[in-house]
Order: sequence, then C-alpha cells, then structure tokens
Amino acid sequence: MNEILKGIRPLDYVLAGLMTVAGALLMVENITATDAGLPHPLSTTTWAMLPVFLLVTLPILWRRRNILAVVGVTAVTTLAHVLAFGWVTRCGVVIPLGFALAYAVARFAGSWLNQLIGLGGVVVLELVMLWRDASIDTVAGALAVALPGIALFYGIGVLVQNRVTKQSAAVATVHEHTAA
Repeated sequence: MNEILKGIRPLDYVLAGLMTVAGALLMVENITATDAGLPHPLSTTTWAMLPVFLLVTLPILWRRRNILAVVGVTAVTTLAHVLAFGWVTRCGVVIPLGFALAYAVARFAGSWLNQLIGLGGVVVLELVMLWRDASIDTVAGALAVALPGIALFYGIGVLVQNRVTKQSAAVATVHEHTAA
C-alpha cells in the first residue's frame, strides 16, 4: 500500500478529495434532480453513475508520479462514463478537473513532447465530456470557457515550474561553492 501512495503530498490529497467530493455531489444531483431547464434531458438517474464517476476524479491523486498516465486514465474513464450513462451533467467537475490537469502537465510532464501529449489529452478529455453533457447547449460554446481556462492554468504551471527550476539551480550553485 505504501508503494502506491509513494510521492503523494498533502495537497495532492486535498485536490483529489475536493474533486472527488464535488464529483459525488454532482452525481447525486444528477440522480435526484429533474431535467427541467436542461438543454438535453438526462439519459439516466441510476445510482451506478456515482461510483463510476469517482474513477474519473480520483486519478489526479497520482499527478506527480505520471501525469500522462493520469490524463489518459481520466480521459478513458470519462469516455466510459459518457458511453455508459449518456446525457448527464459532468461539466461542473470535469472542466475544473481539466484546469488542474493542465497545470499538472506544465509542472510534471517534463519534455515538450510530453507536455504536448498531456495537453492534447486534456483537450480530448474536455471534448469527450462535452459531447454528452446535459447542461451544455453546444460543445463550441463550452469550449469557449474550457480552452482559455486550460491555457491559463497551463501557463501558471509553466511559470511555477520555471521558478522552481531556477530556485533549484541557485541552491545547487550555493552547494557547489560551499563544497569547494
């Protein structure tokens, strides 16, 4: 068990916990609410959608270990949720989850190729979710919110990573001078 949780920091637990609780509350809302006022009627109100949706939100816990795997698993589980349950509201959690994943890609993906793959995966995640989101009128309209948010959080992640890299280099230089 310890090996599975190796490298996970307290804020990772907080982020995964917030996303998972928000996802659970959103699924309970889908299960108990009516579809009056939604652009698309709900396809189902089964309780089975709740535990399956937790598989969408929980992988962010391992963002520091392998962000590309996290993005891939999140996109695949979102696709499975969409195919299994159809038109339900997911955007209230998956759009912010995409923002958090974009930030994590900038921080932890490493090479530019990995960053491009990660960002591509985040965009695919959003497209898959928006394809059958009951609260979204058009995919294009929702992308006008999702894509700039992804870009913003990715940019913040790049700035933070650059600062961390510079601080690490400065500490290494100080240690070299001290050792000499």
